[in-house]
Order: sequence, then C-alpha cells, then structure tokens
Amino acid sequence: MKQTDGFNASHLRPRRPGNWRLRFAAYLTALFAVFGILLMMAGTATLLGRPPALGNLNDSTSDASMLLVLGLILFWGGVVGWRKSRRRMRQRKMDLAMSPHLMKKRD
Repeated sequence: MKQTDGFNASHLRPRRPGNWRLRFAAYLTALFAVFGILLMMAGTATLLGRPPALGNLNDSTSDASMLLVLGLILFWGGVVGWRKSRRRMRQRKMDLAMSPHLMKKRD
C-alpha cells in the first residue's frame, strides 16, 4: 500500500541559490528605462516649443535633441537589460535548457 501523506517532491531536489542579484538588476534596468522615458519626454517637449522642463539643460534645440537621443539610448538599454535579467530569472539550472527563442514572448 502506498502512503503519500506528507510526501513533497520539492524536498528531493537541491535548493537553488537566491536570485536577489537578478531581481536587483531587473529593478535597476527598469529604473533606467523609466528615466529614459522622462528624458525623451523633456527633449520632445522642448523640440515642440513647450517651455523647458529641465531649466537651462535644454534651452536650445541641439540640447533638446541630445536629451532625446540620450533618453532613447537609456530606454533601449533598460528594456534590453530588463528582458535579459527576467529571462535569466526564469531559467532553472536543474531543468532542461531551452533555447531563448522558444520561451514565451510575453516579457
């Protein structure tokens, strides 16, 4: 007769180390993406003729375009870094390795 009371298969697997580094990296890159969006909005507002949002930093159109480009770079880098850290958090060392392009596309 089989007794399944109190059996937990997760106790048979070795414990994985904590992934607080990857979570911190995901939060930091998401913060970079948000900061990039804010810089893009400030640069776009100045280029469209609205009053400058950052004071003397974007008075001219060349400064505003630099803010726009810097915001785009920060946003792009933040999104790419966030996606990489999320993919690494979902990946388990004890499971079968899957190719990254076979994973779900929701991230």
